[in-house]
Amino acid sequence: MPKYVLRRVLIAIPVLLGISVVLFSVLALAPGDPFEELATNANVPPEVAQRLRAQFGLDDPLPLRYVRWLTSMVRGDWGFSFQSRMNVEELILQRLPVSLFVLGSAYVLALCVALPIGILSAVRPYSLFDQIATTVAFFGFSLPTFFTGLMFILVFSIWLDWLPFIYRSDIDATGWRWIVAHAKQAIMPVAVLGLFEGATLTRFVRASVLEVVRLDYVNTARAKGVSERWVIGKHVVRNALIPVVTIIALQVPTIFAGAVVTEQIFRVPGIGSLLIAAILASDTPVVMAITFVYSVLVVAFNLIADVIYGWLDPRISFS
Repeated sequence: MPKYVLRRVLIAIPVLLGISVVLFSVLALAPGDPFEELATNANVPPEVAQRLRAQFGLDDPLPLRYVRWLTSMVRGDWGFSFQSRMNVEELILQRLPVSLFVLGSAYVLALCVALPIGILSAVRPYSLFDQIATTVAFFGFSLPTFFTGLMFILVFSIWLDWLPFIYRSDIDATGWRWIVAHAKQAIMPVAVLGLFEGATLTRFVRASVLEVVRLDYVNTARAKGVSERWVIGKHVVRNALIPVVTIIALQVPTIFAGAVVTEQIFRVPGIGSLLIAAILASDTPVVMAITFVYSVLVVAFNLIADVIYGWLDPRISFS
């Protein structure tokens, strides 16, 4: 396995380099100028704006700018945010805890929904429970998160007035009141993301368990008199969840992408809302840093999924 992991890491390096080239080229050639506001401001002399452009190398040739950006990223210097007037890595670290809390809670909710419902649906195929669960799951992953988010706001914030629809990071409270306030404002964004991912995972869990529950060794265990609960828990679920674990690892980066829309709807001060604000302000260093981190996550979790699959299934060989 170490040789396989090393080989995959070596393969990932040129993949990430290719992604970085495409990403940097597209963003560098895209319309929009971070100093456009200075250029149109009559109070700012043109030589000041020109000096700032020269300081940040915006007029240098594209290959030189790319090499400078890539070497800085490798050293941990992710650039300077023109909008926030601070280093990009510091800006991302400020927003990261909120995003990790919301996304982590959403994924835990998704697993708590998908595993029991998917297993019960497969154990009792075409029953009333299975039909209801399948219909709800289809609705769950068919509706986009921005629609369900707006519906949640309309019902729970406007009609019922139960939950706040704006996520605040500066809550003026301490102790249990602070915890309760944070929990209340996190319920809707966590539920929107978690139920969407849970509906998707439910279909995978059901299909995987349904495929395993019909195999010969399961029927043999039943014929030997093993209890149904032991058959499902020991023989079916244990083997059926091997591909599901891989899918879970592969879908971790996708929930970051889904959070971009959800954080914007609920005004969550996380990485997703930071990305949207940076795009609207043509804050190129922030956009490049966040999108490149997303790309690294996709490549990394693909490797993690392959390793987990081989570790769980002894039939897989890494040679």
